[in-house]
Amino acid sequence: MIKFSQFFQSSIGRKLIMSMTGLFLCLFLIVHLGGNLTLFAGDEGYAFNIYAHFMTHFLPVEIISYGLYISILIHAFYALVLTVKNSQARPVKYAVAPKTPVKWASLNMGLLGSIIFLFLIIHMSNFWARYKFMDGTYREYRKELLTGGKLTSTVYEPVSPDFEYAVTTENNVEIVRAKDLYAIVAHSFSLWWYSLLYLVAMVAVSYHLYHGFQSAFRTAGMVHKRYTPIIQFTGIWLFAVIIPLAFASMPIVFYIKSLL
Repeated sequence: MIKFSQFFQSSIGRKLIMSMTGLFLCLFLIVHLGGNLTLFAGDEGYAFNIYAHFMTHFLPVEIISYGLYISILIHAFYALVLTVKNSQARPVKYAVAPKTPVKWASLNMGLLGSIIFLFLIIHMSNFWARYKFMDGTYREYRKELLTGGKLTSTVYEPVSPDFEYAVTTENNVEIVRAKDLYAIVAHSFSLWWYSLLYLVAMVAVSYHLYHGFQSAFRTAGMVHKRYTPIIQFTGIWLFAVIIPLAFASMPIVFYIKSLL
């Protein structure tokens, strides 16, 4: 019987780890997209800044987030190992170039993964690290509770250097004071080079998931004539088309707004 440690050092074990961490990251993409779509709420960042504070200060979410970071590192490490192993097994490249997107994606998962990993480092340092550890601007939102409508927004200067977030109510007016991650996003996407980098990364994500999502289920042995077409449809249209396009729309919209 193969020992537990030996199994995860085997080719099948490595691929299974890649599959499980990859599917976990796919689930995260759905949640992350749902939160990021609040950027389009047209409320000067009210919903997005509340979402950002919740995601970085609610303990269960923080624990899951650190699990996510570990999954990214594990996924990247085993991807590197498998890429090197595959390269050693086939030192001579294919004589005929792949003619289908799925075949091209399959043969270039290492390249696509490297682009995505580099993007994640830049993306995390630009948004998450700046928001979490660096001083930034704050915003105060006032919303009338009785009418449920009028919302005003102004820059807020914290009295205490330790201030992070506050929600109070005065005369049926909800007052939310929060760090303004929305302003950081708007500024980043006003830079043409960052928006272009983001779009290139989304193309890489699209191709990566085009092959990776379906491959993860096959590696896990989840192959069935009834369910495989559903997995293929979900992998292509949800993860390789809809999600990357939705993420790509953010830098496009904000960059255009910065030009107006």
